[in-house]
Amino acid sequence: MMNKIIEIVNQVLEEEFEIDADLLKPESLLYEDIGLDSLDAVDLIVMVDKQLGVRIDEEQARSIRTLEDVYNTIDELLKEKQ
Repeated sequence: MMNKIIEIVNQVLEEEFEIDADLLKPESLLYEDIGLDSLDAVDLIVMVDKQLGVRIDEEQARSIRTLEDVYNTIDELLKEKQ
């Protein structure tokens, strides 16, 4: 499932935010390396919710710093839904 999560999140970042695929590494920082701002982060959460059916709440979102954090948070939420 993790591969699917990575694929969907990266696809959203490439297509919706026009982020270069070379920047999309698990250790990439969302704000500093990828160049997202706080509004972009909210948009990303909404798009992920639509694609994967999981809602990242505000408290979880505050702890997300890297792409790997995004992947892991979504993975945990999907496991809780099962």
